[in-house]
Amino acid sequence: MTQLTRIEINPAILTGKPIISGTTIPVELIVKLAAQRWTDEQIIQEYPMLKKEDIREALLYAEKLVQNEEVYPLFSR
Repeated sequence: MTQLTRIEINPAILTGKPIISGTTIPVELIVKLAAQRWTDEQIIQEYPMLKKEDIREALLYAEKLVQNEEVYPLFSR
């Protein structure tokens, strides 16, 4: 299992939202930009304190959240 070393959860920063360590950039923002088809280069140009590894780890964090999500089927009548 890959250990996430670039993600930080600290209640004193953004009320505990997962962020990239050493920044106040939330993982949520990186996932949103990637979903909007921003390239790594575009994200880094807008947020130069980020590295490609930060983006990869943010996406891996999101994957792990979804992977462990519980799904309850809805039945239509």
